[in-house]
Amino acid sequence: MKESRPTYFLYENNDSIHKNIKAEISKELGVEPIMINSALVSAQQRKRCYWTNIPNVTQPEDKGILLKDILVSGLPWQDKSYCMTSSYNGAVFRNTLERKQRTMVAEPVILNDLGGKARTIKAQYQSTSLANAARQDGFGATMVAVPVRVGQIGKGGQGQRIYSVYGKSVTLSANGGGQGAKTGLYKIDLPDGDYIIRKLYPIEAERLQTLPDNYTEGISNTQRYKCIGNGWTVDVIAHILGFIPK
Repeated sequence: MKESRPTYFLYENNDSIHKNIKAEISKELGVEPIMINSALVSAQQRKRCYWTNIPNVTQPEDKGILLKDILVSGLPWQDKSYCMTSSYNGAVFRNTLERKQRTMVAEPVILNDLGGKARTIKAQYQSTSLANAARQDGFGATMVAVPVRVGQIGKGGQGQRIYSVYGKSVTLSANGGGQGAKTGLYKIDLPDGDYIIRKLYPIEAERLQTLPDNYTEGISNTQRYKCIGNGWTVDVIAHILGFIPK
């Protein structure tokens, strides 16, 4: 920057970096960072700090895009995708369920195609005395005002309990460590009582970064995931550059 002396500059880094690193970057660039979460303009949770001398940059408006809105097929486990990383190609189910990373999607299965080997998991929905707290969803499952536990991982400790999304979440805790910690894990029940898990397709990963569909087509999927995970969220950058004086 000092060599080329640009009229405007833009620098980005993770919001999670140490405050001392942020302070040093701010000292060198002469401006304070603006934290923008890509969730405002996409279906991805991605908090990033942007250092720029472009004047009067504000937060983008929330477009209200959810993960379900960008899927080619399948059902999401959460409203927003976890942050896309360059190592996404190695994603496995455990990443999403225990580590809350590398988003997975549930796909309905046809029981007749599984040779009778599928196992149906059904939640025992609890009742509630709150008259306005329960209603019927499209599949006839009761939505209640209490957490509905449907299973567990391992021995079923506090951080290994799995709850249905047809109930409430358990109380959030500052202890958000391994597996579900004290905040619980959640699964989506599909109409036939089963589900399978898959990674996001490259085209879905592109949509999370607000790239055009198939923008990275022509290289291997591994390289596509790396490019997308290493990139910026296009609509965030477009928003920032939009403040350059005309």
